[in-house]
Amino acid sequence: MRKNMTKTEKEHNKDFYREMYKKLYSLFEGVTPVKKDCGVLCGAACCRGDERTGMILFPFEETKLRVFPANGIRYAVCEGKCIRSERPLSCRIFPLFPALDEKGRVSVIADPRGYDICPLARHSEDVIFDRRFVKNVKKAGKILSKDERCKKLLFEITSQTDELSALLEKLEK
Repeated sequence: MRKNMTKTEKEHNKDFYREMYKKLYSLFEGVTPVKKDCGVLCGAACCRGDERTGMILFPFEETKLRVFPANGIRYAVCEGKCIRSERPLSCRIFPLFPALDEKGRVSVIADPRGYDICPLARHSEDVIFDRRFVKNVKKAGKILSKDERCKKLLFEITSQTDELSALLEKLEK
């Protein structure tokens, strides 16, 4: 946000983001990556984050979880249990991510940052993800990409995941 915004502009901006996230969260009510509880595969590893494995918070996204900044990005860290309806967007879309290419097109990829903790991310080619879940991750990416701050973050994360994927490919050879 601009530093010299009026109080009314700041409140309007807050309301805009609050409504946007409310809409995004609603996409994932009752919609999960697979039909069963994937947490049984890994002991719900994504719900036991730390400073290295926190979930990204999108611009102006609010959470009740512990938050820490790193490299200009805010991360939320879960202590193992949370109120599902209060999870940040990254938790709701994990282990997928709405990648944004240089032309502004959204595609859905397995989040390579989840390879260490999530069997679904590690074996995404073999997993049959719920179609609605994948469709809604893409829809979320399209909504996020309409906002300049969110679009910038999507592109930054996509660039990082592209670099990481390329590195992992080289290491596997």
